[in-house]
Amino acid sequence: MPEALFPPPSTVWRVALPLPLPRLFDYLPPAEPSAAGDPVGCRVRVPFGRRELIGVVVEVGPPEAGTDPAALKAVAARLDPEPLLHGELLDSLRWLARYTHAPLGEVLATALPGPLRHGEALADTHAWAWRLTEAGATARERLRAGKPRRLADLLAEHDALDEDRLDELLEDWRSAARALAKREHAQRIAVPAAQRAPTPQPGPALNDEQQAATDSVLAAGGRFAAFLLDGVTGSGKTEVYLHAIADCLARGKQALILVPEIGLTPQTLARFRARLGVPVHALHSGLSDGERVRTWAAFARGQARVAVGTRSAVFLPLREPGLIVIDEEHDGSFKQLDGIRYHARDFALVRAKALDVPVLLGSATPSLESLRNAQAGRYGHLQLKRRAGQAQPPRVRVLDVRKRPLEAGLSPELIERIGGELRAGGQVLVFKNRRGYAPVLLCHDCGWTAHCPRCSTPLKGTPMTVHGGGRRLQCHHCGTRRPAPDACPDCGGLALQSQGAGTERIEESLAARFPDFPVLRIDRGSTQKRDALEQMLGEFGTTPGVLVGTQMLAKGHDLPNLTLVAVVGIDEGLFSADFRAPEKLAQLLIQVAGRAGRADKPGEVMLQTHHPDHELLHTLLSGGYPAFAEVELAQREAAGFPPFAHMALIRAEAQEVEAANAFLAMARREFERVAGPRGRADTVLEVNGPVPAPMPRRAGYLRAQLILSAPERRPLHAALDAALPAIHAAPEARKVRWSLDVDPADLY
Repeated sequence: MPEALFPPPSTVWRVALPLPLPRLFDYLPPAEPSAAGDPVGCRVRVPFGRRELIGVVVEVGPPEAGTDPAALKAVAARLDPEPLLHGELLDSLRWLARYTHAPLGEVLATALPGPLRHGEALADTHAWAWRLTEAGATARERLRAGKPRRLADLLAEHDALDEDRLDELLEDWRSAARALAKREHAQRIAVPAAQRAPTPQPGPALNDEQQAATDSVLAAGGRFAAFLLDGVTGSGKTEVYLHAIADCLARGKQALILVPEIGLTPQTLARFRARLGVPVHALHSGLSDGERVRTWAAFARGQARVAVGTRSAVFLPLREPGLIVIDEEHDGSFKQLDGIRYHARDFALVRAKALDVPVLLGSATPSLESLRNAQAGRYGHLQLKRRAGQAQPPRVRVLDVRKRPLEAGLSPELIERIGGELRAGGQVLVFKNRRGYAPVLLCHDCGWTAHCPRCSTPLKGTPMTVHGGGRRLQCHHCGTRRPAPDACPDCGGLALQSQGAGTERIEESLAARFPDFPVLRIDRGSTQKRDALEQMLGEFGTTPGVLVGTQMLAKGHDLPNLTLVAVVGIDEGLFSADFRAPEKLAQLLIQVAGRAGRADKPGEVMLQTHHPDHELLHTLLSGGYPAFAEVELAQREAAGFPPFAHMALIRAEAQEVEAANAFLAMARREFERVAGPRGRADTVLEVNGPVPAPMPRRAGYLRAQLILSAPERRPLHAALDAALPAIHAAPEARKVRWSLDVDPADLY
């Protein structure tokens, strides 16, 4: 067909689609525009092959030179009359795509709640109310006595009553409302969302350290500044948050608080709602899609003031920003480990700078990256060195269990100490960071162990965890489940034994030994239902009893009657190959120990170990976390590890290891091509690999990896920018599943 029949379009819309392709897609504007104005930031529905996809318009401009007009398709529909992503949020998401080297379409999709990703309209955030019609006002006096009449009388006293208020005033009013509406005597109307909240309650007076920290944050005057609130457990960091948020609200601004775990949000919400006197919204994966999108919409419209949320809450639109708080900033839960591998703490800092608002990072065990930034003067370093009120630091004892008999992993001395604390009216936390009944099922006759068939290799087996009191096996890496065998598959013997102890086995043992006291297990298996952790802790109350739990209990929970913390099974973390393992273990031990003695009762911590002379334990006991951090930072600097270097990890997975290694070998050649081969004086990029991943097989796929390292960010990202287009286009890339993780949290 003659080219003149298809004159080149003057304008195309460049759309970011949720595809693993690092490019934008050009479309013609819709034939029948559904809205006027700039479409950048609006969602659109577009044809893509034989299907339709929801994308976001990110550019409008002339087509690229050489574009075939006949090949361009038109946008099927523009879904938003006004941009959904715009201003700072869209710019920050563009930055995130560049920093993580991820497709912009996937980044934008990650930032949107599920219903918006799927093309649904932005949720209504209004409330519903009822009022009398003219006919109802005229007929009210003739109504017979009953609920419809009582409801009509209530409505006659007001122009309209919202449904929450009706719930308080009249029981079962809805059936009466339906009866009135059927006769056209009442009608339901949309009204602005009610902003009712409890009357704010005063908090405790700040001590000198808390007041100094609060004054430093307020002195920023609402402009960008980053503060590290480095406070020992129980020092009252939350009080500093609350005063900073109250100042933010007094200025008419919005505040965003990030917490690491869903389990922390109910406790934080209740405390914030009681103290701030405004509605406080939650945002986390435990909510329904509808609840999440309504919160997102309320913030986009400037109707909501305060949100408490987990990692994904960092993408909330903030129309009137005033403050961002990151609680437990060191926690690994802020790092997304699949899909777009972003770190919510780091992205919050980027957003705070773009929004020009203060950001407050709090922790009793700050990450070494944050401590390094504070030492370098990039963050203000605010320290709370003593516990708030009359609470005193717990006394710490190390139990040497070498050559000692153990019952479900507990030594006789520890069991006796638990019993004594319970009889004295106290509560006990037994911490074991391994859920399940036992980590290994072993044949005592021949040595066979139950390994996961999808995650094991001939050289390295991955044990399946024993659950259900020994009745079933489960792989905690890929989820494979199967019943435990009645006899050994290798020798046919019946001497199958559960080796080691998980939270289920400890719970069973303690419940049998202390039948007069409640024993409550809190781990991922026991808290799957919505708000389960909050309900379980509420039922546990302050009566004497035992909590058996994993790291879910190590973060932020305030248990005033908890007087003894027993930490068992720490030895596994003392000899890990991961360079971050000592930092994670030190943080975990300090956080768990901090649950004890938070009120007026003295607390005690007992660390049970086969390695009482280990250097890490000695350093923590003699100098606390600051002494450990000083030693660890010096070792990291000498070894050239973060935060004194910057890393990226490329992992490849395939059913044949040769394919994964071939892809990574190709990737290494590309990096050496753009950065220069190793050994040249001007080469700053170090490339290590291909090497097997620490877990070489998972869910049936063999895994290998390539580690990139540079002393500065700029050369690392320059090499990624230069090499990734060729890596994406290489034939080897189509034979494997591969991912890129910038600033990996671990090497697994």
